Amino acid sequence: MNIIFTATWLQCKHAEIFKKHSLSAQQYNVLRILRGSHPKELSLGSIKSRMVDWMCDTSRIVERLHKTGLVKRVTDLSDRRVAKIAITEKGLKLLSDMDKEESALDGITENISFEDASILGELLNKLRVS
Repeated sequence: MNIIFTATWLQCKHAEIFKKHSLSAQQYNVLRILRGSHPKELSLGSIKSRMVDWMCDTSRIVERLHKTGLVKRVTDLSDRRVAKIAITEKGLKLLSDMDKEESALDGITENISFEDASILGELLNKLRVS
């Protein structure tokens, strides 16, 4: 229960930032994935495979981000039927602004040493392997 409680608490902290910028957690995740690959475009399948929540409707999320100008579609030159997705300058600026707010959340871990964080990470990984 402690893990579930802590996960929910962390999600709520992040949700406050997402809401302020009119984003969902999944939209934020897509933007972060695209920023990580920038300037390279990614296919929907590639984005979906990197998502934290792989059960979400990635194409619908990308469509919403496209309508707000945060991502753009780029036609694949080798296969014109395939559209790749790239983050726009507007999307990069939004993430840059959000980075400042996200880094303010880093203070929640100040009571945990690097060694403790490593141990916690290993234990959580073991949980997911079970």
